[in-house]
Amino acid sequence: MELDFDDAVGRGLRGYVRLVTEELGLTGECSYVQADGPATAYLALDGRLPGFPDRDVALLWDEAHGWSAAVETHSGEDVIVQAYFGQELLPPPGAVARWVRGLFRGERVPRPRPGSSRHRDLRLDLAPYAAAGLVPAPRG
Repeated sequence: MELDFDDAVGRGLRGYVRLVTEELGLTGECSYVQADGPATAYLALDGRLPGFPDRDVALLWDEAHGWSAAVETHSGEDVIVQAYFGQELLPPPGAVARWVRGLFRGERVPRPRPGSSRHRDLRLDLAPYAAAGLVPAPRG
């Protein structure tokens, strides 16, 4: 039996996002993963970014740019990206959590928006995380 590409990407991405969620100490209740092209993820974060005391914060991931941090708008428009993690598409979950904590402390390491011309095999890149995507996320 051969696995469907979207299923393999979905399992891997869910597992990867779950590990990032755990590193951040979140439950994952306010998150979603979309594996069918283009692959994306959304995590609602607790807290506020300096300079945006009245705006919710989200951590976003997409297959072209990797991780970014954004503030929500009040009008239901698109989020406003404040920072990109950098060139790594799938950095270790602990590194993502450290980067997010730094953003909340006001650390702004200038990082250029990553290029979108990557040619990657997401199924292979996400395969190590697939098992974590099969286990129900802890509640609490």
